[in-house]
Amino acid sequence: MKKKGNFDLPFNEMMASDDDVRAPYSKYFDWYREQDRARLVMKSRDAEAIFRKTGITFAVYGKEEAAERLIPFDIVPRIISGKEWRRLAQGIEQRVAALNAFLDDIYHKQEIIRAGRIPRQLIEQNVAFLPEMIGMRPPGGVYTHIIGTDIVRTGEDQFYVLEDNARTPSGVSYMLENRETMMQMFPELFHRIKVRPVENYPMLLRQSLEACAPPGCEGKPRVAVLTPGIYNSAYYEHAFLADQMGAELVEGSDLRVVDGRVAMRTTQGYKPIDVLYRRVDDDFLDPLTFRPDSALGVAGIMDVYRAGNITIANAPGTGISDDKAIYSYMPEIVEFYTGRKPLLQNVPTWRCSEPESLQYVLDNLADLVVKEVHGSGGYGMLVGPTASKKDRASFAAKLKARPGNYIAQPTLSLSTVPILVKKGVAPRHVDLRPFVLVSPGRIQIIPGGLTRVALKAGSLVVNSSQGGGTKDTWVLED
Repeated sequence: MKKKGNFDLPFNEMMASDDDVRAPYSKYFDWYREQDRARLVMKSRDAEAIFRKTGITFAVYGKEEAAERLIPFDIVPRIISGKEWRRLAQGIEQRVAALNAFLDDIYHKQEIIRAGRIPRQLIEQNVAFLPEMIGMRPPGGVYTHIIGTDIVRTGEDQFYVLEDNARTPSGVSYMLENRETMMQMFPELFHRIKVRPVENYPMLLRQSLEACAPPGCEGKPRVAVLTPGIYNSAYYEHAFLADQMGAELVEGSDLRVVDGRVAMRTTQGYKPIDVLYRRVDDDFLDPLTFRPDSALGVAGIMDVYRAGNITIANAPGTGISDDKAIYSYMPEIVEFYTGRKPLLQNVPTWRCSEPESLQYVLDNLADLVVKEVHGSGGYGMLVGPTASKKDRASFAAKLKARPGNYIAQPTLSLSTVPILVKKGVAPRHVDLRPFVLVSPGRIQIIPGGLTRVALKAGSLVVNSSQGGGTKDTWVLED
């Protein structure tokens, strides 16, 4: 950690000092110095026009219910060396393997509970734990077919996992569109700098899903993407992925159970589906098993699933593995199932369900980030250092009322990367969501991922729903 005066300065991924460029950025920096400032501003506006024309938007909930916004995109790439990426990939692969083993265990023998490594009540009383999955093993033994692992960096060799997204991780379409836009606007850069590709993700996704087809599948598996519909905040991504991998985009009303198979309506009648990439939450999957008022899922799909006649990706019940209370036990989970210490560390975490931890959090709210255990998208959290006294007092009351609903973490000094501003470039805080594909006996990690950036100076909140933007992420070939 660099220091200036009495203040810690965040790790700058491009500049080692005011006049010393870090090696991963050296070729880019040489190119940047050759550029006309007006041209870069024009290119930034061109990128915005491309995103607007393509319709890359997301829905905002809360004060602006269902408001559609353009996702801000910054044209300065985030660059990661091949060496840095190999280290990250090894840690992610270890973690993903452990998560899949953990899910198989808690729905079968529950050895980690019997070994006393995780409290039984944390599993059995967790709303994301599905008793309906007990004794059920998905085709190929894969629970988490697609994972988005959120990574933050605080130093040259300091990477932490912020959270595991194992239910229905989103954002991969923005990763792909970011790369396509950059290649369209700056083709000369990709001739000068060798960057590992991400554009083959839809093909790899299709192949990975097909490899998880149920045993009774004959011929080429039929794959479909289940969306809640056009009003969902990630509908653009659902439609994009279905189109890019040549799969059908379906809603619950397009599906029904026919002769023990889930089938989709076509102009030639109902045709059976082998693999369903669902972007619908567990509660809404089957009104006969879960919420009876759901119109988003398919009545009877869980019976078909139990019979082994369809693959659901990700498997129902995987949500417990990205519960933030479970996250705090990930070092133990990784060691229990892999026999090795984690290669990637967790952020230190206080479980507010524990009285001593709760008291510490209440006493130090001004210095901590507090999150709901099932929260996402930056909603329902408190960033202590930037919150008002009134907000902290209000949140303290929530903590006392439902301590088990929250965890707390220190406010990390996230690394920064440059963004284009009026006067040139300026550092902003970022995180990274690499995307992982899991099939029987294979884990594939896409080189790069989605970099989310806090566009406001000093802000640590990178979520697009909270004013953040995105960047293209380059992993170098070296």
